[in-house]
Amino acid sequence: MFFKTHGKDNTSPKSIRTRLLANFIIVIFISVLIFEALLIYFTHFYFYNNVESILTNQIKTTADLYSQYYSNVPLEVNIVDNAEIFWKQTNAEVQIVLFSGEVILDSKGIIYKDLLQSEDFKSALKNEKGVWIGRNNSGERIMAVSYQLKSDSGGVGVLRFLTSLDEIDAIIMNISLIFICIGIFVILIAIVMSILLALSIVRPLKVVMEAAELMASGNLEVRIKKDKNDEIGKLADTLNYMAMEIQNRDKVKNDFISMVSHELRTPLTSIRGWADTIIDDGFNDREILNDGINIITKECDRLTKMVEELLDFSRFISNKDELKKEETDITLIVDYIRKQMSKRAIKENISFSVTCEKVPPIYLDRNKIKQVLINLIGNSLQFTSSGGSIALKVFAENDWLVFNVEDSGCGISSEELPFVKEKFFKGKTSKSQTGLGLTICDEIIKMHNGSLTINSQLNVGTVVEVRLPYKLEN
Repeated sequence: MFFKTHGKDNTSPKSIRTRLLANFIIVIFISVLIFEALLIYFTHFYFYNNVESILTNQIKTTADLYSQYYSNVPLEVNIVDNAEIFWKQTNAEVQIVLFSGEVILDSKGIIYKDLLQSEDFKSALKNEKGVWIGRNNSGERIMAVSYQLKSDSGGVGVLRFLTSLDEIDAIIMNISLIFICIGIFVILIAIVMSILLALSIVRPLKVVMEAAELMASGNLEVRIKKDKNDEIGKLADTLNYMAMEIQNRDKVKNDFISMVSHELRTPLTSIRGWADTIIDDGFNDREILNDGINIITKECDRLTKMVEELLDFSRFISNKDELKKEETDITLIVDYIRKQMSKRAIKENISFSVTCEKVPPIYLDRNKIKQVLINLIGNSLQFTSSGGSIALKVFAENDWLVFNVEDSGCGISSEELPFVKEKFFKGKTSKSQTGLGLTICDEIIKMHNGSLTINSQLNVGTVVEVRLPYKLEN
């Protein structure tokens, strides 16, 4: 299977408008056709059923009249003496037929040589009402209704009413033509509406397509105006969001390159400068040599830390870093942090206190939480002057394990505070570095389904609170 990866397609496929219009017309045509067929069918059914009902009522009335008042006289005698009783109830043609099929009376005076064998006659022989639609000898469409005549001794013959259907068929034809004209008019109106509907769908799609082509060509400043909150509007929002995200990622990439270049240049310049100084001095001045080696060592540590942060950040954004949770006695982590960070605090003349209440064991990634606490306390040490204080407090609160890191450092301004956890944010102070430490800490805590909040006042101090849930232990 091959996919076209770039460039415009030069082929000429059917446009969406053409396909929509064709589909609309097909659906409308089929719907109107079915509806017309149903209308014509029910019209035909209504008129024919009405004629049949009238003939049935008339023939039953005549048959009942014969049974009540004339059945004591033979049928042949009634035909001669009382023939009018058979057709005075109807305007239809009347026939009297013997069971043998011989027509012995016809109100139109027609003489039948052949025996009658129609379906309605056969039904009447079975003492059932018989109905037959067909053509007579002259080609005229007729409906015939047959009913058995009875006397006290049983059936004596068959009474048959016949009526022409030509006028009914003409009426049905006229009504059908009216329905067909209405159907054609409806189809024409529907085609016009379909064209307008197709245009209402295609025009915004065309706008979206043109904007997408501009975005694909590199113009990420273009934005699609959303007219309606439908699927096309959501597509426009998605493309606008995509363009904005690409712009943001480009900005992050550029900021990253700029930040890394700057952060690498400073220690590398220092290392190169002191290396040249040591080489030029020829190892004669021991003090210069010691100072140079100490500065080079510090700058190498700084570079190492920055590279580790970048590697951690890379793993987080690529979702390759997974937690290794295990049941943990939190006092072991707190003791480790106390021992590791106390030496640096003493060296920098900063008071460092640790308070840990008795808390239940919790499931967490020990190394990740150590990394978070070391980073948070390291930040406090970095931004707290000599003579200041830092306090780590650990306690349980309802279903949460809480870590509080409080310092008396320089604090963070209200303008910078909302952004300190963002990637590559660097504060205005000279001590600010890559801006990844808090971002990584925040991601680790989120992976534990916890929260990391920072409250700070400039020239007063900073309080960082980390909350980890006890409920989600596995």
